[in-house]
Amino acid sequence: MRRTRHARSALSVTLIIATFAALTLTAPMAEADTSTSAIRIYVEPAAGYGFIDRAIGHARHTIELSMYELEDPAIENDLVARARAGVEVRVLLDSDYGISSVNEPAAAVLRQGGVRIVWAPSSQIFHAKYLITDGSTLYVGTGNFTAQYYSSTRDFWITDRDHNDVAAVSATFSADFVHRNPQLGSGSGDLVWSPGSSTALVGLINSAKHSLLVENEEMNSTTIESALESAAERGVDVKVVMTYDSQWHDALSRLAKSGVHVRVLSAAQVYIHAKVICADCNLNNARAFVGSENFSTSSLDYNRELGIMTPAASVTRQLWSTVLSDYAQGSTRF
Repeated sequence: MRRTRHARSALSVTLIIATFAALTLTAPMAEADTSTSAIRIYVEPAAGYGFIDRAIGHARHTIELSMYELEDPAIENDLVARARAGVEVRVLLDSDYGISSVNEPAAAVLRQGGVRIVWAPSSQIFHAKYLITDGSTLYVGTGNFTAQYYSSTRDFWITDRDHNDVAAVSATFSADFVHRNPQLGSGSGDLVWSPGSSTALVGLINSAKHSLLVENEEMNSTTIESALESAAERGVDVKVVMTYDSQWHDALSRLAKSGVHVRVLSAAQVYIHAKVICADCNLNNARAFVGSENFSTSSLDYNRELGIMTPAASVTRQLWSTVLSDYAQGSTRF
């Protein structure tokens, strides 16, 4: 959770890979290949958030937004403009963990502009970050709509046009919007919901045969850590990249002792807010996870979170180059 900045050498990467990664790092997005045309990835901070502005601006009928933190006047104005143009705009904002005070200014702007605003239940952290436009396109991200962090933060967003996924997320949003418990787990099988995401994430880690690339903001889940350690012990090349924070020192030390290759970035470098896993990322059977779930008990077992699991080459190739580039700039000193 970025507000506290925790939720902010010898290398085993060859010079060729590092150079390739550096060249591809600035690409703002990756076009989908023909076999997975419903999927597209945006890499922050290079991509910027103009694609969100355009998505909102092009909506003609409905907009559904669930967001942990909303502090972006441009996006707020976009939402108001569509509401005033007759689009049904519904926004669900987190109120737990002291975030209601952060979101209140945006909520006031939206409410005055005709947007339907609902606070998520105060008994549960709503950490998911997603947007649905016209019931046809789903945007799922690792980043909040907090403009002050856009230029310094590593985040990813996925566009998903799979009808089953969009319908399933919209149904969950509608239930959450009226504080009714939704039925999680529907869709095409690509969706990873919390509470209850540990099984899917551990399954992805366990599926790796050759390599694992991991970026996350937190490392505070015995379940995830044990899966990463087991992967390294069975010979998988596991690379973990995080922004340095002393509270993760013990967990990272245990991972390193078990054979996981750990690299940390300083606060002056790009801040790793991303939550991604890529198994066998450079191979034909690659599979990736991108979502809002941090590696913590709260995030995996209690919060409302959403991620996507995908084999799309457009996603896995971009994660391969970006995460390896971050890894190449990291330090083993933590």
